[in-house]
Amino acid sequence: MDIEGRDVLILGGSGLVGMAVARAMLPHRPRTLAISALRREEAEAAVTELAAEPDAASVKLAAEWGDLFVPDKLKDRPRDALLSDASARAALLDDLLGELTPDLVSRSALGALLERRRPAIIVDCINTATAFAYQNIFQSAAALRSGSVDVEAIERHLATLYLPQLIRHVQIALEAMRRAGTRMYLKVGTAGTGGMGLNVPFTHSEERPSRMLLAKAGVAGAHTLLLFLMARTPDAPAVKEIKPTAAISWKRIAFGDVHRRGKPIDCWDASHALALDDAFRVGCEAWKPTGAKLGGVYLDSGENGQFSLGEFEALTALGLMEYITPEEIAADAVREITGHASGRDVVGALDGATSGPTYRAGALREAALDRMSALEREHGIEAVAYENLGPPRLSKLLFEATLLSRLHPDLQAVSSLDADAMADRSAELVRADDDLRVRMLSIGLPIVLPDGHMLRGPEVNVEPEPGQSPADPRLAENGWVDLRSANWRKWSDRARSMLSGPADGASLGFGSRYDIEPEGWRTRIRPGRLAAWVFRVEDRGARIKR
Repeated sequence: MDIEGRDVLILGGSGLVGMAVARAMLPHRPRTLAISALRREEAEAAVTELAAEPDAASVKLAAEWGDLFVPDKLKDRPRDALLSDASARAALLDDLLGELTPDLVSRSALGALLERRRPAIIVDCINTATAFAYQNIFQSAAALRSGSVDVEAIERHLATLYLPQLIRHVQIALEAMRRAGTRMYLKVGTAGTGGMGLNVPFTHSEERPSRMLLAKAGVAGAHTLLLFLMARTPDAPAVKEIKPTAAISWKRIAFGDVHRRGKPIDCWDASHALALDDAFRVGCEAWKPTGAKLGGVYLDSGENGQFSLGEFEALTALGLMEYITPEEIAADAVREITGHASGRDVVGALDGATSGPTYRAGALREAALDRMSALEREHGIEAVAYENLGPPRLSKLLFEATLLSRLHPDLQAVSSLDADAMADRSAELVRADDDLRVRMLSIGLPIVLPDGHMLRGPEVNVEPEPGQSPADPRLAENGWVDLRSANWRKWSDRARSMLSGPADGASLGFGSRYDIEPEGWRTRIRPGRLAAWVFRVEDRGARIKR
């Protein structure tokens, strides 16, 4: 797509890659270019630096800041301070572990930012995997197992769990981009080990390879697969990911104070020698400050910190991590956005490498359906559903469609059914047919009778959540066989929608425009086919890639 005249948002835009992407964007003349960073000073400094670029004159630059993985009202608080505040911690966990609702998306920092900016293009340069994995679940677990467990310790541990954070982040991102009308989302991700294997020597000090480093790689891989699925979702933006597999360098080379985690490193000297057994005793404090700051020649690698000559030389040596420049990554990002394949989009690569549906499987499907139908006729049993596939909504739809097939000759009759009469007739059928009723109740599907009463077994797959009213219509929609009139009116509406397409065989005259159903599907109601239509059309669950 064209960048010119578009609103662009770069998440993690003040970092090494983010700034390279921003500079590469400027010659394409976006209407606005918003730079988002964790801290205000980082975002504003990035905007000031970009404003000095020759191509920036026609582009409106803006700074945004805050932690995008928390509620908007908490985005400017350091994570440690947030987790130390009981009310803030509760708000974080409620939004992290609760149901995804429209309000939750709006009050999230990411949702609020996208609603405010409404970008057509997003380039996400946040090192998401590092942000989650380096919260260090291993340290949190050790603290829990130490024996001093209270509610705060449990809540802190819950707040470090990687997958709930990643899943909620991706859910919010998708819904917020839909609302904002975003057309392109490009992620600059990570492999977690700089492209090296499990033998990576640049690791943390515990074991090799480091648990934290592998956690980072695991989160990065999970993120990629979630983006792969997002790219297969209707109404999602175009989704791409560039995943550098080498060290990324560099921002600048200079002489001066060296920083770690944003602060200068204090210099210390040893005051006296200690016996080895005493060296790690609490309170030994055999050291003294020099009053100076650690300094020297360094290479600034951005988010990864400042490296000495020797560190950079070892890291980038041939056969070790080696390196790639941020400008090369930015060039690939802009190529992908503007429609020129770079060959570096891992989402596209997964599309080409995964094994999808096949012609052979399609042919064999018909044979399998015919054989199963013949066996059902032979044994005089219509099993309908076993609830091994899930979700309960599928079983519910199959049983309701089976009731329709028992009481109506074809889909045309369903389209004009009397909903009140259908409610009474379906209830009579359920009471009279012991096998049908037992099959529903035995797999965890309760039956809602026309008067609102319920038949149920010992297990119900879809139960009210704490505080949820049993009258909430979502419960019946998701997994209760509903014999009430309103539900049969819904089925009648569905039947009319199904019949609104070309008649049996007529679609052949339109070439390959339509997905062609077998002849006679209107003359016999097939529950599986009806449920598939509901999932595909009504629930917008169709796959968009083969």
